Formats: sequence, structure tokens, C-alpha cells
Amino acid sequence: MTQPLISAGTLAAALGGRNPPRLLDCRARLGAPDDGRRLWWEAHLPGSYHLDLDRDLAGPPGEGGRHPLPAPEAFTEVLQRLGITPQQPVVVYDDMGGQLAAARAWWMLACWAGHPDVRLLDGGIKAWLAAGGELHEDGDPEVMPAASHWQPTYRDAARIEVDEVIAEGAMMLDARSHERFRGEAEPVDPVAGHIPGAVCRPSADNLDEMGFFKSARVLASEMPEAESIIAYCGSGVTACHNILACAIAGRPLPRLYVGSWSEWIRDSSRPVATGD
Repeated sequence: MTQPLISAGTLAAALGGRNPPRLLDCRARLGAPDDGRRLWWEAHLPGSYHLDLDRDLAGPPGEGGRHPLPAPEAFTEVLQRLGITPQQPVVVYDDMGGQLAAARAWWMLACWAGHPDVRLLDGGIKAWLAAGGELHEDGDPEVMPAASHWQPTYRDAARIEVDEVIAEGAMMLDARSHERFRGEAEPVDPVAGHIPGAVCRPSADNLDEMGFFKSARVLASEMPEAESIIAYCGSGVTACHNILACAIAGRPLPRLYVGSWSEWIRDSSRPVATGD
């Protein structure tokens, strides 16, 4: 796996190189599934294609939570439609420091599908503009790259199912805010609290005040340590941000509990904890 971040300056140089990366715009807004594509249409990095959280990076919500993984064959179709191959680098970006769909896209491509060269634009669109980059307007959704024939070999060891979570006894790393973790506020799911024994590491804590990832040294000093770690959040999206932070810090990567809290609470026999 390559170093998981790329700076705006390095990206600008790479776009003019011999093997430019495939750019994927992963902007999304929870509760407003059409906003990500609208934002891409209005203005986006030159040559980028929109990758949709609900349509491309998740299957239908249900017993598996709000954002279960799509079937492998469905995600393979997405990758082929976007012309992605293992030989071409991929860069994902958003406007939230990678906390939402960009980190999920990084995980699905690099950790699950096994693409060897996937990086996230550190600082996102704001960093691109600050470095002098331009945005293109009015993208044409009908113009797509030549389709690829890549057939990824999916790495299911990178994820974990709910029954395994219960039996595993690993550290559970919760990427939600402290308020949601303690059960003081729950704006999304019908039950508040966290999985008993979990440790709270809000994904926002991985970023500095400018919206860039903290240094590898700082992340290594801050991220909780355990022999085995399982990352989760509300629906398996922001948890990927903590996995990405571990990659930056040079740590072993936690496994992703994709269903996360939104699946956990669907069975009332599963225990729920509140407070710290």
C-alpha cells in the first residue's frame, strides 16, 4: 500500500505527468443523497468523476445498517465504469478533511478491493484552491472514461461481521463524537450510546485546525493501541477515517465493522452502554 495522502501541489504535478491519477470526487451530505452529485456538477477538480456515497459506496440500507457495503460484483461494476485499473493511480477527495465518503472510498479501494495506489487529497478542495488550483464547472455526467476490465480480488479479512465482533473481544474504536458516544445526543440513529467497552476516537481529532491530517508522529502518539482493533462509527463511513489515520501513523490497520452502530442496535438483545 502506498503512502495514503497526497498534497495539492504533488497532485497538480501528477496530473501533468505520464500516468495521471484518476480523480474521484467523493463529496456527500448525510440526509441529502443528491447533494454530493450537485456539488460536483457545480464545481470540481479538473478531470474528476463523482463517486456517490449511497449509490456507489454502499448497498441498500437495512438489517446491515445505513451504509452496508455493496455486493462485490456491484462495486466491481462501479470501478469498471470509472475506468479504474491497478496500473493507474487513484486520488479521492472531498470537502470535509476526508471524514465522510472520501475515507470510505479510500478504504474500499485500497483495503477491500486491493488497489495498490490510492491516496486521499490532504485538505481536500480547500487545499487545492489554496495551492492555486482551479475548479471546473458544469460537469457532463454522460462523459465517462473508457471502461476497464479489472476484476478485483476482495479482501474480506479487512472487515468483520457483527457476530465476529461479539466473539472477538478486540478493542472497539468508535469514530463518532464524544456526545454521541456517551449517549448525550443522537441525531441519526434511534438508540443512543455505544458498544460496551469501546474507546471513543472522534474522526475530527485526526485533523489539525486547518483541516489537514495531523503528522504521522502526532497520530501515532494519539491513536489508542491494542493487539487487535475494530473500527466502527454510525454506519461504517467515518470509521474509515480512523483506519486511514492508522495507515498514516504506520500502525497495523484496524478491521472495519461496516454495519457499525446502525446495525448493532437493530437487535435489542445486544448490549448498549452510555457515558464514558
